[in-house]
Amino acid sequence: MPAEGDCSVVYTAAPLVGAVFRWEMTMRAIIFANGEFTDAQRVRDMLRPDDLVIGADGGTRHALAVGVVPQVVIGDLDSLPLDTQARVEAAGARIIRFSPRKDETDLELALLHAVREGATEIVILAALGGRLDQTIANVLLLSLPELRELDVRIVAGKQEAFLINENDDALIEGRPGDTVSLIPLGDDAVGVTAEGLEWPLREDTLRFGPARGVSNVLAAEQARVCVRRGMLLCVVSGQVGK
Repeated sequence: MPAEGDCSVVYTAAPLVGAVFRWEMTMRAIIFANGEFTDAQRVRDMLRPDDLVIGADGGTRHALAVGVVPQVVIGDLDSLPLDTQARVEAAGARIIRFSPRKDETDLELALLHAVREGATEIVILAALGGRLDQTIANVLLLSLPELRELDVRIVAGKQEAFLINENDDALIEGRPGDTVSLIPLGDDAVGVTAEGLEWPLREDTLRFGPARGVSNVLAAEQARVCVRRGMLLCVVSGQVGK
């Protein structure tokens, strides 16, 4: 057993295609949110036949744009035209309709549904862009307690965002020169160690508010990041044209 305070949970920020995870039984959920969606071909290449595909209200249209009918469409459905609702329902989608007078956003409902269905990995698409408040809220949903033990990330083109929680040990994979930003959420991140980056960290504190952790760079194909106390939002941005 690792000593108290040691980083002991290992997961990977490797590219989605061909990634290897430690769970013996895995199930991946793909959630289409209702934000900006511009890289349809990349998503087509990423999808697998055994994915659980969920349309979060108007995000259903993004799924249809890549030729996929979601197994589940969830939300208050105020952003999904009636004819589209009828189309996906006729194609076999399960419609889970909520009242507009609800506490959760449609994406939050989709995430909680994926957890109930047993997903061990969740990829969120089209979560960014449009309304700033929605974008911020979508990113902060990564911190839902129900997601704590799962591999959950927001993917937007060549960018991925995920959380590194207290005592997690994150393996980040990419190309040398990719941008890696480490942003504290909620409070200071204490005891941050980052190896394999152009500006390494050794038991440093990244304070909540200042932007010290933004725009670090992968110095090799792998980097490791550990935080002893607190929470980091990790954003990995691939290089344009590579």
